[in-house]
Parts: sequence; C-alpha cells; structure tokens
Amino acid sequence: MDFAVIETGGKQYKVAVGQKIKIEKIKTDAGESFVFDKVLLEGDKNGNAKIGVPYIDGAKVESKIIKQSKEDKKIVFRYHSKTRYRKKKGHRQHYTEIEITKIS
Repeated sequence: MDFAVIETGGKQYKVAVGQKIKIEKIKTDAGESFVFDKVLLEGDKNGNAKIGVPYIDGAKVESKIIKQSKEDKKIVFRYHSKTRYRKKKGHRQHYTEIEITKIS
C-alpha cells in the first residue's frame, strides 16, 4: 500500500513510507522503533482502498522515532479593556518526530 491513515494521540494522520511527521508525545526513546496498530485506512495510487470498521484487523504501520522535543512557545494573553485585567502565560507542547518505515 502507498499510504495509510493512522490514529494516535486523539488525532488522525495520513502517512506514507519515508515521510517525517510530528505527533503527540510517545513514551519511547529516540532511535527506537514504534508500531501503530490503529490503522483506519490503507490505500494506493490506483484507487484501491481498505477501510476499517473502525480499524483494519492485522494492519500496522512501523516507524522509527527520530527525536523527542518541545514546540516553540505559544503565548496565551487574556485582556479585558477598562478593568486592568491582563494575564500572560506561555506553553510549550511536547511532541515526538517520527519517520514512517513500513506499511503492512
């Protein structure tokens, strides 16, 4: 198959072999391999597709973890005019960068 749709971290990602993506943090170290078994769809360029209900039995997507890191800081600023209300807060989301190695 050329591509697959996987579910991880409450989100869905369309992936292909060789693609690098950032996903929600996975508790594994960099350099290790990780297998996604929640495959929602598999397809190819010819229009052939397997659709799961909700997942495809026996399908898996293998990947290699490249790095674990944090995103850039996002600023959360709350402001009410005329009442001197100002609150500034920052947040850095953890993520895992992976490379897809095999779809089966």
